[in-house]
Amino acid sequence: MSSNSELPTHFVAPVKEAVVTVDAVKVDAKPASLWGDAWRDLRKRPTFWLSVLIVFVVLLMAVFPTLFTLTPPNSDCQLANSNGGPAAGHPLGFTFQGCDIWARIVWGTRTSLSVGLLATLIGSTIGLIMGALAGFYGGWLDSVLSRIGDMFFAIPYILAAVVVMSVFANYRNVLTLALAIGGFAWASTARVVRAEVLRVRQADFVTASRALGQSRFQTLLSHVIPNAIAPLLVVSTLSLAAAIVAEATLAFLGVGLGSSTMSWGADISQAQQSLRVAPMALIYPSIALTITVLAFILLGELIRDALDPRARALR
Repeated sequence: MSSNSELPTHFVAPVKEAVVTVDAVKVDAKPASLWGDAWRDLRKRPTFWLSVLIVFVVLLMAVFPTLFTLTPPNSDCQLANSNGGPAAGHPLGFTFQGCDIWARIVWGTRTSLSVGLLATLIGSTIGLIMGALAGFYGGWLDSVLSRIGDMFFAIPYILAAVVVMSVFANYRNVLTLALAIGGFAWASTARVVRAEVLRVRQADFVTASRALGQSRFQTLLSHVIPNAIAPLLVVSTLSLAAAIVAEATLAFLGVGLGSSTMSWGADISQAQQSLRVAPMALIYPSIALTITVLAFILLGELIRDALDPRARALR
């Protein structure tokens, strides 16, 4: 090969300079939090606002029933209106005893929510105490409390409430009924709290709290429980729906607060005798019960998904 032979030509593709932009970091911005991320996720979901609207209306109906009806639920009953259809001032008609169905639904909301809220408060408090102590201290205390929870978990709380209300038939009131429901429905809440406390107690801030000289009980109250409260909120919302169903079931079985107290379950039970001739007297309180329970269940499910980063990432 001669020395003056031409060298092969190399072709180089033109290089385009890429401009990389980096988002500025806001030093003064607030750090992300679990509740902040959950709220930003919830407010974008129409089903959340729908459930909140239903819950708000139900709460308003329970606290201020006269905003929705001025008809007395019991004192204005006339047999001449027995199983009557809708009339002026009575949009849903009348029951077998001639009482206004809409008025009984409105006033029955107070009974269902008062029993449900009180039973949920009792069950959540017991479950929080038992689950937090069992999960944080462990050892023999965990074994004893877990076995107690297993015993209560094996007892159907509806059946236990029937027995309690039958024994205390002369003391039927909202507190007794709430204790009968919440006093036997705390085991599932305790399990959830225990599992969350077991996770939180491994965190670095718990170790730092112990290193700074705080006692184990102070660490449990000031650091562990506040960071393990999120699942309890979700469980309490679902438990509230279950407690409302339990109150209606007991009233339907005749072991609730008595026939003189307005209750959706009692109205459903009384409407059975005229189901063939006047089915709407049973259907209307059933719809009210169904919508209320579904609203609380939907709200609890949405909060649970919003508090779960994995569930938010999958959407």
